[in-house]
Amino acid sequence: MTLRTPLRLVQYGTHPLHRAMKTGYLDIKAFLSIDTAVSAQTKTDHTALKDALADKPIVLVGLMGAGKTSVGRRLANDLGRTFLDADHEIEVAAGRPVSDIFKDFGEASFREGERRVILRILSEDSNIVLATGGGAFVDEDIRKAVLDKAVSIWLNADVDVLVERTGRRKTRPLLKTGDPKQILTKLAAERTPFYSQANIHVQSGRGPATTVVRAALKALADWPNGQAAQ
Repeated sequence: MTLRTPLRLVQYGTHPLHRAMKTGYLDIKAFLSIDTAVSAQTKTDHTALKDALADKPIVLVGLMGAGKTSVGRRLANDLGRTFLDADHEIEVAAGRPVSDIFKDFGEASFREGERRVILRILSEDSNIVLATGGGAFVDEDIRKAVLDKAVSIWLNADVDVLVERTGRRKTRPLLKTGDPKQILTKLAAERTPFYSQANIHVQSGRGPATTVVRAALKALADWPNGQAAQ
């Protein structure tokens, strides 16, 4: 016996099957079989992408507030990879928060520790998505290692978006020294020439992180033949 449900109980237009319906009723078995097929196809696509990038870490670069951590976590989940946040790994290695490292030892000491930690991570594992700090890719040694060993993605965001996002947290050492918008504008001008060397460029706007993740996945599937801008 085939189970049927009135079409009006399912939002019209949200599934390809709806467009094919002529009877006004939805065949549950057909509905479920199509959903299963779509899920299987999505999984197959990600499997192919996993295989293509099997020996390459994925490294996210960009200014603070660009969404590297939130996008990186979702990207790692979709690709079955381990997510690592460079700042967190630095804190674990140093045994203290990044803000304390800046305060007690200065930015130069932080950058030295950042370099050691990121180079170590890239040498240890390829099945990762690594979110780096805003200044990491400016460092010549880090940039060279990333470009040699990984697929790099620049999450590029407008300054107004960065100001809005970074304003939600008060733990950004570089933003405690003056007006955040002026500081971020200056950092963007200084660092964009370095970020632009990344393999893939993805725009990170005010929409949900999932939108940026989809753009990144598409760009990764096209790499090395193209880039993506969202």
